[in-house]
Amino acid sequence: MAAKSLKGKVKYRVNQSKCSVFTPKDFLDLSDRDHVGRALRQLVLAGELIQFGRGLYAKAKRSKLTGKIIPVKPLPELAKEALTEKLKVTVVPTVEAEAYNVGESTQVPTGRVIAVKGRVSRKMAFDGKSIKYRYVGVDKGSVQ
Repeated sequence: MAAKSLKGKVKYRVNQSKCSVFTPKDFLDLSDRDHVGRALRQLVLAGELIQFGRGLYAKAKRSKLTGKIIPVKPLPELAKEALTEKLKVTVVPTVEAEAYNVGESTQVPTGRVIAVKGRVSRKMAFDGKSIKYRYVGVDKGSVQ
């Protein structure tokens, strides 16, 4: 039986995973960092994955409206999943989201502003849309 290529192994693991966001670290048990990076780039070119940040990849699908390759989830959801599960950053609701949820505001937040505890230097963007961070103090939720 012929051995599967690294690209095939990575693709299989992506398809079997319940997660939508991946980093090269998720595949380092298969090969070294250079080979994993090459396999991920090949999957991006094939339309299986999209890259939405440095070292951040997400499952992709073809849009039924435009035919373009898009992520399977909206960018704010991908960013929150990447921050909480992959980068181990605490995400809290923004002031605008809380006001909307309580009924104090009728303006629906876009979700592209994410409140985090601590500092994040990772840029996340796709198709001209980017994520902004609002840094919240660790003590009592004060905005910095």
